[in-house]
Amino acid sequence: MDRPESRCPPPGSLRLFVLACLLILTAVLTYPMLRTISLWFHSSLTRSYVSGTYSIVFVNYPNEQIARDVARAILDKKLAASVNILPKTSSLYFWKGKIEESTEILLLIKTKTSKVSRLSTYMRPASQLHRSSW
Repeated sequence: MDRPESRCPPPGSLRLFVLACLLILTAVLTYPMLRTISLWFHSSLTRSYVSGTYSIVFVNYPNEQIARDVARAILDKKLAASVNILPKTSSLYFWKGKIEESTEILLLIKTKTSKVSRLSTYMRPASQLHRSSW
C-alpha cells in the first residue's frame, strides 16, 4: 500500500503553483499597460518617435464658426489633444463631372492613434449635421 505522502503533493507546492498562476494572469492582464509604459520609456530615453502612437486627422469645414464649434466639441469629449484651425484653404474637387473650387476652413486634429476610430465615429454625425448649412 502506498503511503499518503507519495500520492499527494506537499502543501508548499500547491501554494507555489497558485502563486505562479496568479503571476502569469497578472502579466497577461497588464500587458497593454506594460507595452504603453515601455514605449513611453523607449521614446523618452532615445528621444525618438514611436511609429503608430499619434495621428493627425485633416477635416474641412465650410466656415470658421462651424470649424470652431466642432473643434471645441472634439476637445470637450477628449478625443484629441490639440486642434489647429487653418483659415481660408482653397479646395479643388470634382462635382457632377466638373472641376469646382471653394474656400474652406481646415482642421488639423492631433490625437492618439488609438482614438482615431472614436473620433471618426463622432465626426460622421457632426459633419452630416453641418452639411445642411453648406
